[in-house]
Amino acid sequence: MDPITVTDGAERFTCNAYLLTEGTTTLVDVGAVPGVEDIVAEHVDGLDRVVLTHQHGDHVAELEAVLDRFDPDCYAFADHPRRTHAIEDGDEIQLGTETAEVVFTPGHADDHVCFVGETTLFSGDVVVYNDGAFDDGSFGRTDMAGQSRDRLIESLETLLDRLPESVTAMYAGHGDPYEASSDGDSVRDVIERALRRAKRREPKYPDE
Repeated sequence: MDPITVTDGAERFTCNAYLLTEGTTTLVDVGAVPGVEDIVAEHVDGLDRVVLTHQHGDHVAELEAVLDRFDPDCYAFADHPRRTHAIEDGDEIQLGTETAEVVFTPGHADDHVCFVGETTLFSGDVVVYNDGAFDDGSFGRTDMAGQSRDRLIESLETLLDRLPESVTAMYAGHGDPYEASSDGDSVRDVIERALRRAKRREPKYPDE
């Protein structure tokens, strides 16, 4: 699986939105870049489904445009007027060529889920590789209304419990994708570093 980041190079704040072009054509999150539907259309003629890690604005601002253009199924944990399929913890969903388990991971957002496949993790904002705060294992911010560091810590622990050893790539909502390195560093190592940092319960950013 080789996702295309259709929001790459955006000049406005957005999430990483990942397009899977093989198998079940899938867009993981949509982002906040006007015209993203045109970028998707450069790579696929149709889109089978959109799946959402959560519904913060930087992840769903252009959802209507994508749904109007391609009329795909829309999978989300929380309610949305355009949702066609509700997903729950433990569900399985086809993403591209891989079947992924839905893992409920609140803390950064009440409706946050990750998608854990055999080789690939779509982690949304609960854990990222680099984001300016940490460069080799960071976690979603928890200082805004409705967020909880304690719940995020529990979510990272849950994710580790349900992460197969076969997962070698992590695609997060922000920062760079991560692939397991030849020196032995793994996706699990990245998540464990993020967990240790989150457990310090120190402000992630100076202005928190």
